[in-house]
Amino acid sequence: MTDASNYIEGRTGPWEIVLGLEVHAQVASKSKLFSGAAVGFGAGPNEQVSLVDAAMPGMLPVINAFCVEQAVRTGLGIGAQIHEWSRFDRKNYFYPDLPQGYQISQFAHPIVGEGVIEVERDDGTTFKVGVERLHLEQDAGKLIHDLDPDWTYVDLNRAGTALMEIVSKPDMRTSEEAAAYVKKLRSILRYLGTCDGDMEKGNLRADVNVSVRRPGGPLGTRCEIKNVNSYRYIQQAIEYEARRQIEILEDGGKIDQETRLFDSGKLETRSMRSKEEAQDYRYFPDPDLLPLELDPAWIKAIQDSLPELPDAKRARLQAQYGLTAYDARVLAIEQGRADFFERAAAGRDAKLVANWITNGLMGRLAEDGRDIEQSPISTDDIAGLVKLIEDEVISSKIARTVFDHMWAGEGAPAAIVEAHGLVQVTDTGAIEAVIDAIIAANPDKAEAVKARPQALGWFVGQVMKETAGKASPGAVNALLKAKLGVE
Repeated sequence: MTDASNYIEGRTGPWEIVLGLEVHAQVASKSKLFSGAAVGFGAGPNEQVSLVDAAMPGMLPVINAFCVEQAVRTGLGIGAQIHEWSRFDRKNYFYPDLPQGYQISQFAHPIVGEGVIEVERDDGTTFKVGVERLHLEQDAGKLIHDLDPDWTYVDLNRAGTALMEIVSKPDMRTSEEAAAYVKKLRSILRYLGTCDGDMEKGNLRADVNVSVRRPGGPLGTRCEIKNVNSYRYIQQAIEYEARRQIEILEDGGKIDQETRLFDSGKLETRSMRSKEEAQDYRYFPDPDLLPLELDPAWIKAIQDSLPELPDAKRARLQAQYGLTAYDARVLAIEQGRADFFERAAAGRDAKLVANWITNGLMGRLAEDGRDIEQSPISTDDIAGLVKLIEDEVISSKIARTVFDHMWAGEGAPAAIVEAHGLVQVTDTGAIEAVIDAIIAANPDKAEAVKARPQALGWFVGQVMKETAGKASPGAVNALLKAKLGVE
C-alpha cells in the first residue's frame, strides 16, 4: 500500500506518481561487445572504431565473452535469475550515429530475468524494487552539434560499446525513491566491478518512465525521459514531468505516450518524439550470432567469486565494529569508504574512527569534489589521530585543529601536535589553579551551580578558554564537580 504522504495534491485532488527506470550501465571491459576495438574515455574522435563498429560490408560480430561474464555477475549480484539460454536480436532504427541501421540487443530472451533490490531511503527506511530483466546490447555513437552552425559531426568511438540495460518494474512512487534506487544499483555495480558508475561520462544513465494516476486507480499513460545522468536531474525531471501531466489531466486533456528530454538549464522536459513500441523496431533474431548457451557450472563459479556486497558489508560493519546503522550505511555505500575505514580502524576505537571519517574527512572531500581514494589524509593518519585522543595526548577539540593541519598536508598527527605545542594539559595542579581563579572571580555563578547543576557547563567552557582548549576535559569536569559540590 502506498503511503498517502507520497501523493501530490492537484487542483482536483491527490495524484500518485508511478515510476519505472531503465538504467543503461556501460560494461567495465577493455574492448567492445562485438569487436576488439578499445573502450576508453578521452580518445580523439573516431580513434577507437573498428571495421565492425563502422558497419563496413562483410564485417561480422563476434561476442566478447568477458562482457557476457560481467552481465551474469551483475545478475547474480542483484539476486536475479540467470537464463542459461538467451538470444541476440536486431532492433531496427535509423540514426546517423548508428552505422548498421540497427542495434544488436536482446528482446524476447534476455540473459538475466527477474530480481529484487532492497533500497534505503535517506531516513533509513527501506523499500523493494523489482527488476524485470537485464539484457546486453551495443551502444550507439555520438552526435556533436556545437562545433559548427551548419553541420552535425559523428563520433563513433562509443559505437559498439557493451551496455547492460537494467529494467525495473514500476515500483517507485517518488523522485527520492527513484534517485535512491539508482544510487543503490550504482553501488552494487561498483562493488561487483561490472561498471565504474561514472555518471558524468555517461557510463551510467537512466531512462525514466513517468506516469500519474488517482490513488489506487489504473495506470496512466507514461512518458519516457531519456538519458538522465545524475541523481539530482532524475529528481528534477520526475517532479517537473509529474506536474506537467497532472495539469494536462486536470484541464481535461490526455497524455500522449512519447519520449522526452530533460533540459537541466530550464529544469523542464520537452518532447523528443512519439514513443515507439516493440513492433516499431521490427525485432528479429540476429542471423550473424548464435544463441548464448551458458554452462551451469560456469555460472556457479561466478556466483562463488562474488565479493561482499553493500547490504552484507553494512550488516558486518555494524556487528563487527559496533557502528550505528547510519554510519555503517554511509561507509558501506562505497567500497572505497568501507575499505578506508577498516584499514584505519585496525586496533583503534572503531566508533571514533567512523566518526572522523563520516563527519570530518568525507565532508572535506565533498567540498573539494573528491572521492575517498583521492584523500590527502591517509588511513594511518586517521588511526594516528584517534590514538592521540585515546591516549589523552589531545582532546577532541584539539583534534579538530590537528585535523586542519593534516588536511593542509603538514604531516603525521603526532608531528603536528609536537610542532604546534598542542599536547593536552593533564597536570591537575595547573588545571586546579585555573579553576580556583575562575570560581573566585564568579562567586554568584558558583553558588548558582549548586541549585542548577547543568550550569557547570559554563565553568567548563571558561576553563577550556583559559587553557586554549588544552586542558583534559575529564580532569576539568572532575575538579569542577568536587569544588562546586555537584554530584
